[in-house]
Amino acid sequence: MQPKIYSVDEHRIPPDKIDSHAFYVIEKLRQAGHSAYLVGGGVRDLLLGQKPKDFDVSTSAKPEEIRALFRNAILIGRRFRLAHIRFGQKIIEVSTFRSGDTEAPDLIVRDNEWGSEEQDVLRRDFTINGLFYDPEQQTVIDYVEGYSDIGKRMLRTIGQPDLRFIQDPVRMIRLIKFCARFNFEIDSLTHEALLNCKEEIVKSSPARILEELLRMLESGSSRPFFHLLNEYGLLRPLIPALADFLKRDEHQVVLQILNEVDSEVAKKTSTFDRSVLLASLLFPLFHTHLLHRIQEVEKLPHLGEIANEADRMIDEIFNPFFRLPRRMRGIMSFVLASQYRFVPLDGRLRKPRVTRDPLFPMALHLFKIRCALEPDLLPYYSQWTEASYASHESSEPAGDDLPLKRRRRRRRRSR
Repeated sequence: MQPKIYSVDEHRIPPDKIDSHAFYVIEKLRQAGHSAYLVGGGVRDLLLGQKPKDFDVSTSAKPEEIRALFRNAILIGRRFRLAHIRFGQKIIEVSTFRSGDTEAPDLIVRDNEWGSEEQDVLRRDFTINGLFYDPEQQTVIDYVEGYSDIGKRMLRTIGQPDLRFIQDPVRMIRLIKFCARFNFEIDSLTHEALLNCKEEIVKSSPARILEELLRMLESGSSRPFFHLLNEYGLLRPLIPALADFLKRDEHQVVLQILNEVDSEVAKKTSTFDRSVLLASLLFPLFHTHLLHRIQEVEKLPHLGEIANEADRMIDEIFNPFFRLPRRMRGIMSFVLASQYRFVPLDGRLRKPRVTRDPLFPMALHLFKIRCALEPDLLPYYSQWTEASYASHESSEPAGDDLPLKRRRRRRRRSR
């Protein structure tokens, strides 16, 4: 198959937008006799005029050959073996050209058969992610009509959609992800396959799906993503309690909170811990659950009981499919329970007592999001914020109060 080659005059990707470290990696691989290109989401984002979150490289070099060339490379993955080349905090991901049967209706459990650049493209998920970019020649190389699909803002699988979703059901999550992020249309055959194959999603790796969900909570497009995930029936097999709540959520409180999260992400005024993002997603469910619990027992719970309820609910919501890391569960529980420290269930405004717990600012972050939706909470937020600042300042030693360094006594040498 002969690819279509698009020159810089056609694609108009500015050379200075290419990451210098990615260019260095490609250049070094080529000097060692390997072929190498930018590939995937980075090329797609450049064509869309967006700043890529990362730059991935695809090469003919085997993983061990990559590691031998770069002292700062580590090899990761079993199902999909690749190299991470670290430059400070930045990672350039380098994968070897793959091959494989793209027409077998079997779940892919290993993807480490090496192949050519054409074979590598044909086993990728969507046409918009199947483009190579040659930074030396400044050309886009297209085997799958991905360039025209980007122009048409169209999402289309590479190969038969039903087979591609059966082989790797996470591709359905990624389809919804691109639909939410870019507001692209879904090709009719791909759309039909999505509806037919949605039950296959439970065959996916829980860790991979959780990572996709967390990335979308961080993306600035979480509201449309979770809305579409629910509309297409992919949320129910994964988090049935959330799907049920969204169905009866008349005021769309969950989507409102996600909208506020997206707004903060877009402003880049603050960064979210992933545990806080998941707690934000769950808070409307937890609040409703707690009110029902109070009606059952006919008394207001104290903070310890609220924390226990948070623990139980997190397990009930995620355990059918996911296994959350213990640290993440702990932070989520603290953040959810702390909302009732800020605003007690009896509604009385009390003098704030700020805890020195390092998780406290995370809990206050979720409370800030809630205040954007419920302005009546602002007096509470102002009090807690002022108390937090005052506590922080009083805990810092100043000037002459700084502790003196103890001088270490010198040992006598034994003669």
